[in-house]
Amino acid sequence: MQWSAWVPYVATAGTFVVVLALAFAVRVLLNPERTARDRVADLTGGPMRQQQSLLVQDRREQPSGMTWKVGQLARPQDQSEAEQLRDRLLQAGYRSGHALELYSAVRVLLALALGGLGLAVGLGQHLATIYTAFFALAGFTLGYYLPSVYLDMRVRRRQERLIKSFPDALDLLVSSVEAGLGLDAAFRRVADEMESAAPELARELQMVNHEVAAGVPRVEALRHLDRRTGLDEVNSLVNVLMQAERFGTSVARALRIHSELVRKKRMLAAEEKAAAISPKLTVVMILFIFPMLFIVLVGPAVISVMRNLLPTMAGN
Repeated sequence: MQWSAWVPYVATAGTFVVVLALAFAVRVLLNPERTARDRVADLTGGPMRQQQSLLVQDRREQPSGMTWKVGQLARPQDQSEAEQLRDRLLQAGYRSGHALELYSAVRVLLALALGGLGLAVGLGQHLATIYTAFFALAGFTLGYYLPSVYLDMRVRRRQERLIKSFPDALDLLVSSVEAGLGLDAAFRRVADEMESAAPELARELQMVNHEVAAGVPRVEALRHLDRRTGLDEVNSLVNVLMQAERFGTSVARALRIHSELVRKKRMLAAEEKAAAISPKLTVVMILFIFPMLFIVLVGPAVISVMRNLLPTMAGN
């Protein structure tokens, strides 16, 4: 048997191995809440790791050698781009200190897997060289950019879940501060009350308390909250609290004003979505309803003409 006959089988086997490695990497990447240190603490019965900022990872530790080497192929070389990608991973909920390296490794492995799959398809179907190269290049490109699309979608969905319950949490924060609680105690109370209704937002607020308890300045903890969420509303809240603390103004008054603005913004967004329904329905009516209505109204007349008038004209 010639070597060309074995090429599809070798390519398929290589693709299978790459897909297995990819599945393992995805399994690790899709578990953002627990790190290896957490699992070791569970097995050994040790205490939880110090609740420091999840934004400031320990850069001295490196992931496993193979993952780090593979991730370096797709990791941004520019430090600012790397920090922006790290922020996107944080906003998507990936809090592991090695999320950037794992994400880069997944991009490389998925690109190789889909590229190898496209090559195997081209060779298996005995296509021309240009078509085989096209399938391989298309699979490689799709595998490289697919994780970025998934990451953007995950960030958007997580931000939608956060902003959905943020006005209620802000109202509860205003009530707690006006009742006499300090800002730290108010954050703790809101996190406890919102844990069942909005667990993700509650965890973010709890993280602010953990950072402050660990010795992180409150201003930095609030900035970390803004960076982890990426929401304009949270950014405005952080700015309001920072200015109130800097200038010594009433925190309760500032929070109440900001809460009213968030409520108005939420109402305007709902009105905007409601106003967009009419143009969307118009397009649907033009494409689907009007043709059916035209057929129902004009169809009988057309049939009558075809049955009565056309035979008479043909006879004449």
